[in-house]
Amino acid sequence: MTAVPDHGALLRAELTPQLTDGALTSDPDVVASFARDEAPFATVGQALALVRARTVQDVQATLRWASEHRVPVVPQGARSGISGGANAVDGCILLSVERMDRILRIDAAEQTVTVEPGIINQDLKDALAPHGLSYPPDPGSVALSSIGGNLATNAGGLCCVKYGVTRDYVRQVAVVLADGTLTRLGSTTAKGVAGLDLCGLFVGSEGTLGIIVEATLRLIPLLPPPLTAVATFPGAREAAQAVAEFMGSGARPSMMESLDRASIDLLNRFGDFGLDGQAGALLLMQSNGDGVAAEAAREVSAFAAVAERNGALDVAFSEDPEDSDALVATRRMAQPAFERYSTEHGGGQLLDDVCLPRTAIPEFYDRLDAIRARTGLMIAVVAHAGDGNVHPSVFFDTTDEASVRRAHEAFDEIMAIGLELGGTITGEHGVGSLKAAWLARELDEGSRRLHRAVKDAFDPLGILNPGKQFAAL
Repeated sequence: MTAVPDHGALLRAELTPQLTDGALTSDPDVVASFARDEAPFATVGQALALVRARTVQDVQATLRWASEHRVPVVPQGARSGISGGANAVDGCILLSVERMDRILRIDAAEQTVTVEPGIINQDLKDALAPHGLSYPPDPGSVALSSIGGNLATNAGGLCCVKYGVTRDYVRQVAVVLADGTLTRLGSTTAKGVAGLDLCGLFVGSEGTLGIIVEATLRLIPLLPPPLTAVATFPGAREAAQAVAEFMGSGARPSMMESLDRASIDLLNRFGDFGLDGQAGALLLMQSNGDGVAAEAAREVSAFAAVAERNGALDVAFSEDPEDSDALVATRRMAQPAFERYSTEHGGGQLLDDVCLPRTAIPEFYDRLDAIRARTGLMIAVVAHAGDGNVHPSVFFDTTDEASVRRAHEAFDEIMAIGLELGGTITGEHGVGSLKAAWLARELDEGSRRLHRAVKDAFDPLGILNPGKQFAAL
């Protein structure tokens, strides 16, 4: 009989000497504290050890050892994701790059920045501002999420309706492949078409193809201050119709966010934000007019006219930066408000992330009302309305089996509706383990075959983040 190798002992004996001092730990309590991200109910395995890399060489050594012994590796950043993408699988090494958090260089002439993956998005923005430069992608978790995690899920955010998502700002990545090979993909230049776009494959790959250890990102001049408009509506359908008409007119707002009645109510319970508790929906729109004040004012005026045509209860706007900041801060407080409500009402929240054609969103809200009526569950929706990315949160009681079952049924039905209406199961949160089975439903057989071929080419032993994005393909 062949003896089963003691990977723990081999890890300590063989890998520890190759790593930065203190990078590896197998302390069960420490390892367990890194075992999951913020996704509820996503599977969490028992990891073998944790490597907290400080250098590229730490990452290379870990993957060389893992490949030699065929041990799975789960890459991690800030673990702020909500799809289970950073969750441990049994017998894996958790490879955290959160300590690799330096800005390596800012090139003002080329308008690029080169960073390690562990830097927090907001910290990067703050460091760029004195140079008159901006990195636009701004997920709701901007103060918590790392650039590496944003790259892994192709994160979007509040400004992506005008400025695009993470992929639009990636010039080059340095990647450690499954066997420990370090390679650079993409080009630091503004244009470059030599070879296939392998760099693009890694943005959104959720650590299943390799581990990004450095990224060169495109920047733009610091965003000009916006004008802000707020419109309230009798219901979410009317607000969605206004968004579809406004965006269909060719408008280019720098932000277009929406809150439904349930979200407004939960925010008002959470804090004194001054939101109209009688409104059925709210739209928060901003325009910076590409720095031209008259163009911003024209766009705000056009938004007001569209809102009124679609039954707005009230429309107001402000050019005061403090008003704008306060309104955006209120929008960013939606998830903390949801978390408090969840804690007080059984502890369950499933946050969905489907992206739809804007013209399909009114029907989506109608069908969501039917789910609420049938299940009796509280479902609150915030949305990056301008690009069709809706985030329904399904609340339930974790101690009540029937409530848990209804919540999972509602979550799945929301994804099914998204696909039926021509959308996708995830706009920015990623697939992870939570939606792995659904990815197979979204992709046709030809696409599934190509995905499998790409995965096999980059990770022939299947050690990189197994059980996640590719699990059902």
